Amino acid sequence: MKPSRSTAIRWISLIVFAIVMATLFVQLGQWQLRRLDERRANNALVEQAEDAEIGDWRDFLGDEPPASTDEWRRVEITGTYLDQQYVVRFRQNGDVRGYEVVTPLQTDDGRIVLIDRGFGEVEPGGQMPTTAPPAPTGEVTLIGRVRIDERGGAGEVPQDGQVRAVNSVAISQDLGMDLVSGWLQLDEVPADSGLVPPPLPTLDEGPHFSYAVQWFSFTLIGVVGVIVFLRADVVDRRRQQARARLAARSADDQ
Repeated sequence: MKPSRSTAIRWISLIVFAIVMATLFVQLGQWQLRRLDERRANNALVEQAEDAEIGDWRDFLGDEPPASTDEWRRVEITGTYLDQQYVVRFRQNGDVRGYEVVTPLQTDDGRIVLIDRGFGEVEPGGQMPTTAPPAPTGEVTLIGRVRIDERGGAGEVPQDGQVRAVNSVAISQDLGMDLVSGWLQLDEVPADSGLVPPPLPTLDEGPHFSYAVQWFSFTLIGVVGVIVFLRADVVDRRRQQARARLAARSADDQ
């Protein structure tokens, strides 16, 4: 006996829903695996940068954005800090909440490079500062890491000397002067600056693999659940049909 029209519609709707959800879960699992690959690639770049010799900043920064393979490379730069500074709000250093300070540095050839001078802690419940500790005066020689401009939408645009993302293009427009594309993150900071070196990426693979396994597990659970439901529905219909036949036979016998 064929299933009724309403039963068939219910089965088809359930199967279509299961297919849609399974497709979504598989895509989410694959997305987590792609993020895992990106994390591994970034970790490899940081490790390679640690092993590489300190280079000259001119070999990595210029008018064009730095190459992604050069990010985190250590370079040496000499120049003089300008007066303008920027507070980069809502940064993290492990579990510590705080801010970072970005200051333009004018080099001996006249070009200007953004320098992330360090991370400052904000006590729990405290307010983000609106001003930054003063930069050293006079000529300084620094060791910094090459960084690519961050993307943060409206957070890239400075407001009263504060930003959410370090972007040399947006800061260049705010300063009204040309800047080298990209920026440098200091490896060491003066002890009396009240800052500590900005954090480096954590060299682990994060939770991406376990998240991928979870999404694929949800897919399997959903598919098995639909099969179990349909099988139980079929068995129940067969039992109902068997009871109906028995009842019909009893009526005929009587």
